Amino acid sequence: MKKILPLFSYILHPIFISMYATLFYLFCKEDAFTNQEKYFVLFQILIITILVPVLFFLLLKSTGHVSSIMVHETSQRKIPLLLQCFLYILLVKRSIIITRYPELHFFFLGALFTSILALVCSLFKMKPSLHVAAISGFAIFVIGLNIHLQMQNPYWTALLILLTGIVASSRMEMQAHTSREILIGLFIGTLPQVLFIYLWL
Repeated sequence: MKKILPLFSYILHPIFISMYATLFYLFCKEDAFTNQEKYFVLFQILIITILVPVLFFLLLKSTGHVSSIMVHETSQRKIPLLLQCFLYILLVKRSIIITRYPELHFFFLGALFTSILALVCSLFKMKPSLHVAAISGFAIFVIGLNIHLQMQNPYWTALLILLTGIVASSRMEMQAHTSREILIGLFIGTLPQVLFIYLWL
């Protein structure tokens, strides 16, 4: 189990959570959009939340500003988090607009505020778990969609709660975070999503 746990830190890396959330959203509302629109949305998310950050990471690594994709050092988090905030603003202002994708819009808005809170933490030399923040925010989004769309499917909720626990255990097993940093990550991940969920439920 100790050998398997670290894999979840890579499979459920924060950079992939936006794509997972979008796929889940489109799956739940499959009749609301054409296949062409679904592919277009997924392509935008792929470019903005995965490809651009990866290219930016490679640039930062080549210049010595970051040392690992896990960004272990608090001082190395500021620039990637600033970029992440900018990309989320771009998404909610230009791509995932409230009139067409209200639930997903508020998910990304919540993710933006999570990134801002993580950036503030880094300014105070705190290192909340971004992995736990991302997966716990996704879990709240899934719970909200379950209620909003009256899916009456407890399995998705149970799975995301389980994955949140596994990711937290993975980060502890890899000695990437203390229990305090895990809890702060859980707090900054869930709080914005819980606050925004009342705007679309």
